Amino acid sequence: MKFSSEIFPEPDLEFGDKHRHPDPRLGLFAAGPLQTPLGDSIKVAVVGNAKTVADTRRFFKEAGTGFAGKGAKHPNLHPDFPGLGNQNPFRCKFEIPDDATAALPQARLDKIRKEPNDAKAIEMAVNEIMELLQVIDEGSSKPQVAIIALPIGLLERVVNVRADTEGPAEKEDSGGSDAPNFRGMLKAKAMKLSFPIQIIWEDVLDEKVSVPRKIKQSNERKIQDQADRTWNLFTTLYYKGSGRIPWRRMPKEGEYSACYIGVSFYREAGGQQLFTSAAQMFDERGRGFILKGKRAQTESRGRHPYMTQDDARELISEALAAYKSHHRNYPARVIVMKTSKFRDDEASGIIEALDEAGTEMRDLVWIQESSTVKVFRDGNYPVMRGTFVELDGKGLLYTNGSIPYYGTYPGLYDPRPLLLCPHERSDSTISDIAKEVLSLTKINWNSTQINQKLPIPILAARRVGEVLKYVTDTHVSSDYRKYT
Repeated sequence: MKFSSEIFPEPDLEFGDKHRHPDPRLGLFAAGPLQTPLGDSIKVAVVGNAKTVADTRRFFKEAGTGFAGKGAKHPNLHPDFPGLGNQNPFRCKFEIPDDATAALPQARLDKIRKEPNDAKAIEMAVNEIMELLQVIDEGSSKPQVAIIALPIGLLERVVNVRADTEGPAEKEDSGGSDAPNFRGMLKAKAMKLSFPIQIIWEDVLDEKVSVPRKIKQSNERKIQDQADRTWNLFTTLYYKGSGRIPWRRMPKEGEYSACYIGVSFYREAGGQQLFTSAAQMFDERGRGFILKGKRAQTESRGRHPYMTQDDARELISEALAAYKSHHRNYPARVIVMKTSKFRDDEASGIIEALDEAGTEMRDLVWIQESSTVKVFRDGNYPVMRGTFVELDGKGLLYTNGSIPYYGTYPGLYDPRPLLLCPHERSDSTISDIAKEVLSLTKINWNSTQINQKLPIPILAARRVGEVLKYVTDTHVSSDYRKYT
C-alpha cells in the first residue's frame, strides 16, 4: 500500500482589492469584503420577545464602538472586533428601523411552552413568528434581513425535542430524523418572505443568560466571547442582507472555471420516502444555487439511498444549466461531493451529463466522516490541521486540529479526519483534491474561524435538506441565503 504524508499550509482567502489572507476576520479588517455593498446601510428587522428585541438593539449599539477580544494569549484566535465606524470591516452600516421590530406576547410564549406535544409546540412557535415576519414584510420599512432572537424559554421547548433513536436513513446525512426540526420548519415557511432570516439564541446577545446544559449538549454548542460572537453575527448579516460575498477561496493562477456540487439525501417530514437534496454551491465568485432532486432509491433495509442513473444525469444537467445561465458558458471542471459511496449507475449518470455539456474535467469524491483510521503526533498534542495522508489512492485529511496561526487547538474533542475516496473516473490526484477540500472548509459565512470540518458543498447540501423536507409547495427558492 502506498503511504505518504504531508501538512498543507493554511489556504488563503481573497477579499476586497484582491487582498489575500488566511484569516477571514483580519482579511475583512484590512481590505473589506470581496464584493462591496450596493448601498451604505443594511436594514435589519428583529423578532423575539420584549427582552431579546431590546437586547438586540443594545448589542448593535455597543458593537458600533467595538469589543475587545480575549486575545492576550492567542491574539489571532480571539482578535478585537473593531466596531462599525466609517472604515468598519463590512464598509457599511447596520440599522434596525423603529417599525421593523416585533415582540411575541408572554401569554403566547407560555401557551407554546405548556403544549405537551413536541410537533404541535414547534408548529405553534413557527406560526407565531411567521405572523410577525409577514407584518414586517408588508410594512413600509422593508428590511434586507431579519434576526429571530429566541428567548431561553422558547429555546427549551422547541430545540430540545426528542430525537429519532434510529438515526437518519443515511448515517452521515442530516434530515433523516423523524424528530420535528424547528429551524428547518421556520426556514421553509420563511422562504416566501422577501428577505432571509438569521436565528440566534438569547445568550448571543446577553452572556449573563444561562442556557440549560441539556440544550447545549444536544447541539454541541459552546458560547464564544463577545468579540467572536460579533464577528460571526455581522458577517452573516452582511452576506444575507447585502447578497454580496465577504470572501472566496483564493484562486490559483491558471485555474479553470469550476462548479462545486454537494449531494445529500433527506426524508420528507412525516414520511419514509427519500428525496435527493443537492446544493450547486459554488462557482468562482461564490454564487450558490439550490436544486431539489427526484425521489431516491434505497439499498437493502432502506439504509443507503442513491440516485438512479437517469436522475443523477438530470440533477447534474440542471446544475450545469444554472451555471450557464449565470456565466453564459459551462464550467471547464465539475467537482461532485457526496457522503455516501458513488454507485456505478450514479457515476455513469453524472458523467453523461458532463459529457453532454462538454465538461471534460471532473472529480467525484466520496467524503466519509467516520473513518476508523487516525494519525497521532509526537507528544500530547492534537494533529495539525491540514495533515494529509495518502492511503493507496484514498486520502486522510484533518480539517480540524492544531493551528499554528492560532497557536493552539481551538476544538473541544480530539480531531477526527475526513476520508476522501475519489471515484475511479476522477481526473485530479488525491493530493490536489485534498487541498481543494481544505480550502472549501473556509467558505462558510456563518463562521469566521478557520477550524470548520466540512467543505461547503457537503455542509450546504445538508442545510438544504433540513429545510426542503418541510417545503410543501412546488416553489423552491434557489437563493442559498434562505437556507443558512
